[in-house]
Amino acid sequence: MQIKYLGHSAFEFISQSGNILVDPFLAANPSYTPKNIINIFVTHGHGDHLGSAIEIAKSQNSLITAIFELAGYCQSKGAPANGISFGSKIKFPWGWALFTPAFHSSSTPDGQYAGMPASILFEIDGVRIYHAGDTCLNSEMDIVREYYSPQIALLPIGGHFTMDEEQAAIAAKKLGVKTVIPMHYNTFDAIAANPEYFKSLISKSGQSAEIMEINQVLPF
Repeated sequence: MQIKYLGHSAFEFISQSGNILVDPFLAANPSYTPKNIINIFVTHGHGDHLGSAIEIAKSQNSLITAIFELAGYCQSKGAPANGISFGSKIKFPWGWALFTPAFHSSSTPDGQYAGMPASILFEIDGVRIYHAGDTCLNSEMDIVREYYSPQIALLPIGGHFTMDEEQAAIAAKKLGVKTVIPMHYNTFDAIAANPEYFKSLISKSGQSAEIMEINQVLPF
């Protein structure tokens, strides 16, 4: 399994069964061309997370999985979508996904209510990845660690709308992951952050941060 960083909070997971997109906001990556996309996941409805999900789903005939209200919005725009809520493991050929709570807000680009925001836990080819979405530090992360033991966490560090570097370092410790990939920073002035500072903070807990460049791919 490989992880490709597409910018902001957007990632492509490259599995043996096909490629999986999460929060495909591609404004910082205009050269990206989606290929072999079998699934798309969206944590919440804000434009910098929904991004190009609907257009890619229609062009690739790939399924969007999102919280029920957001999935309904995607369906209304002509995209195949699976509406779910928190709690159940949704099974796929590559493994499973589990939506867990995030503490944020969620509306579509045209102002419709988009349900509750989410974090998403994935098991892909045996590797467990926690994509936090947009969230503050919260106690749900303790449950994720205790019951699901993710190996990799993708955490926002930009502050203002989400955790900042220091809060994300606490989140990494709560989650007990070996590797953290910071995201959701420096895209806009309001979310300016220093990933090297974050890296120094989590090293104190014996964890490592992978500061990824856009289009960089890491094997796991």
